[in-house]
Amino acid sequence: MNEENAMNNAMAHNIMAMLGVILIPLLLISLLMIISQWVIYTKAGKPGWAILVPIYNFIVMLQIVGRPWYHMFFLLIPIYNIIFAIQVIHGLSKSFGKDAGFTVGLIFLGIIFYPMLAFSKSIQYVGPGGVAAPAAQ
Repeated sequence: MNEENAMNNAMAHNIMAMLGVILIPLLLISLLMIISQWVIYTKAGKPGWAILVPIYNFIVMLQIVGRPWYHMFFLLIPIYNIIFAIQVIHGLSKSFGKDAGFTVGLIFLGIIFYPMLAFSKSIQYVGPGGVAAPAAQ
């Protein structure tokens, strides 16, 4: 019986170690992405905490890219929701003065490009959809 308990304990220890190896990097990546999006929202003049509120965070994103809030319902349409999400990401790129190449980076290498968008001093918010707001006279 002791040998069986020792084996079970060893197996449980190994499983916990594997979970730690997987979960800790995932938590760190998640934290990096949350902080990055918080800074992106702040750069765009929106409240950073909005990233923590489900549904509302997407409504704020639509404001940043210059789309009306009810466009969020496009996410409920199968297949088109993927196309729409790519359009919103492209709108985010344009809102910060970037082009389609940056959009591809945000889609496929988001872990690099979202922090770049957030923390680069040279990347500034231009306006919704890349259209600069008219200067006040």
